[in-house]
Amino acid sequence: MTEALERRLRRHRSRLVVRAWEYRQRNYARGVWFRLRRTLADAARAYVLTEADAHALLADGYRPEPVGAELEPAKTIIFAPAERIARATSAREIPVSLQAEMLEARRIALLRFP
Repeated sequence: MTEALERRLRRHRSRLVVRAWEYRQRNYARGVWFRLRRTLADAARAYVLTEADAHALLADGYRPEPVGAELEPAKTIIFAPAERIARATSAREIPVSLQAEMLEARRIALLRFP
């Protein structure tokens, strides 16, 4: 076998190992990423909250989304109306996507599409 073919074979095998690892991780998650993406698909805007503001939303009767508890570390994800989110002094808007800001946030308020 030539050196070029051996390099191609090593690259191919390494891609297969990475793909197998990714599939294994996805299967261990038991669909949580799909449920998180589905929750975010309903959100027009997202806001990071402090613990006090998140507790205030929960005290007002807004329920946390179950998918937040399935993540590690657990997140408090709450859908609330724009007027109520505006009263939260700590609300800082972040992009509605699976980027670093969203994944690092522990308490998130979401605004549904109208």
